[in-house]
Amino acid sequence: MCLGIPGRVVDVVDGEPRTGTVDFDGLRRPVCLAYAPEADVGDYVIVHVGFAISVVDEAEAEKTLAVLRAMPDALANELGPS
Repeated sequence: MCLGIPGRVVDVVDGEPRTGTVDFDGLRRPVCLAYAPEADVGDYVIVHVGFAISVVDEAEAEKTLAVLRAMPDALANELGPS
């Protein structure tokens, strides 16, 4: 099963495609921002298979992260090795 995981954008690289680094509760991964062009540093995005698919507010992101934190190794398993 694949999940959409919320994370906070920590940097943005304008280019083609637009990319950035997203922090998933301490795990940082490169992400394509082409499908969420409004995403900027500090915003929370939902990421699925390396693509930010929407911007969400911080409260909603924190709710989902709290559920994931309750499952041992859920974030690490879904995001793969660092």
